[in-house]
Amino acid sequence: MAATVDPDRSAWDVIVLGGAAAGENAAQYASRFSGLSSVLVEDALLGGECSYWACMPSKALLRPVEVVDAAARLPGVSAELRAAEVLARRDRVINHLDDGSQVSWALGAGIDVVRGYGRLAGERTVDVTRPDGSVRTLTARHAVVVDTGSRPAVPDVPGLRAALPWTSRDVTTMREVPRRVVVLGGGVVACESATWLRGLGASEVSVVHRGDRLLSRQEPFAGELVGEALRETGVRLLPGRNFSRVKRSDPAGTGHGRVHGGEVTVTLDDGTVLVADELVVATGRVPNTEDIGLDTVGLDPGGNLPVDDHQCVRGVTGDWLYAVGDVCGRALLTHMGKYQARIAGEVIAARARGAAELPSAAAGHVGLPQVVFTDPEVGSAGTTEAQAREAGVDVEVVEYDLAALAGTYVLREDYRGRAKLVVDRASDTVVGATFAGAGIAELVHSATTAIVGRIPVSTLWHVVPSYPTVSEIWLRLLETLRAQRHEAGRE
Repeated sequence: MAATVDPDRSAWDVIVLGGAAAGENAAQYASRFSGLSSVLVEDALLGGECSYWACMPSKALLRPVEVVDAAARLPGVSAELRAAEVLARRDRVINHLDDGSQVSWALGAGIDVVRGYGRLAGERTVDVTRPDGSVRTLTARHAVVVDTGSRPAVPDVPGLRAALPWTSRDVTTMREVPRRVVVLGGGVVACESATWLRGLGASEVSVVHRGDRLLSRQEPFAGELVGEALRETGVRLLPGRNFSRVKRSDPAGTGHGRVHGGEVTVTLDDGTVLVADELVVATGRVPNTEDIGLDTVGLDPGGNLPVDDHQCVRGVTGDWLYAVGDVCGRALLTHMGKYQARIAGEVIAARARGAAELPSAAAGHVGLPQVVFTDPEVGSAGTTEAQAREAGVDVEVVEYDLAALAGTYVLREDYRGRAKLVVDRASDTVVGATFAGAGIAELVHSATTAIVGRIPVSTLWHVVPSYPTVSEIWLRLLETLRAQRHEAGRE
């Protein structure tokens, strides 16, 4: 699509470099109620990774797998998964990789869109290279917001890059289900993709990860439960190992989501040899900052852009350059990037009207909610016990078996799950919560509320959960905490 604004226009109040979900929010919140004009500069699909290659397509693939598994565990119920129809629905969810609706939303919200690759070209200045190679220079009266996102990291393993492995973009938009797949990584993308690959019909799925457990940034029981479930579906887990070398016959750039050539042979560092039809590399992400003109504003290219709690980039004078989303490295989660963008937009508007007090993103990052949509799901907010202790917090912890709830028993007779709270003794408030089990995703917001709101445990006692629901876990955790304190002579 061509530029959607006057091609001769060169100035706006706010320029957003990158039009992913966070960038859209930054433009919206800078402009709404303020009278400021804003423009999104994007050379790819407006809406970014989450809309087309991450959050939305992955959940569209995972939900059918979850439903079929739940049906299999309920007497009298059955369900069948038809891979072709699941992939077709995934395509509808991502609008067949067409961003027309996103552009219409932006224009309807009063946000302009300029197509092309944007680079900083000095203070409040952005050069946009159009699809035809010509360059258009834009200037911002108030602020430039960087939302250039991140890309999958591919380790420097002999033969790996030459084998043209799948990354997250391929596995979420796959056009065919490979018969044999090797996944490298043990984090969220690795666990989720292994779940839907196996569920959609891959006959052999192997997950190779360097650590001794999956989801290493979560509480230990979360990775253990996910690993146990993956093994039960036939996924082979190979912990404590890494790729040593990779060789592929006839590698071919067949396009996203199609098998990239012939058979792949993977040799691990312990000598194990795996043979597959496709590889999925899920070993983290790299910020897109090498070629966005950072040197023109006194910053070194590459790496994350460090920001303060107003999302203003450190090391740049004048409070005009902001960064949101993956590029600033605070939390590689779409909802957190959008939160940062809302704060940045409000700060820009506040500074434009000369406000003395500015919004801050500090409180929201304390909550840090996340859901891993494996089966079982893993949801968390705040810190883990290990993270809290490392930060010097005097904590007490409480855990409870989710399967002991009436609310989970009616979901699945063989329910397995666990929950944990991390409590700061000094303030008697929850600083971390983790839930692992089917149907726990919606519990995360209540945990985030308790953490960000610093609600005392004594007050949480009076927040009564409905029966029979999974949210009854809050009551059981607090009862167990009371019992622990009574036994220790502290209540």
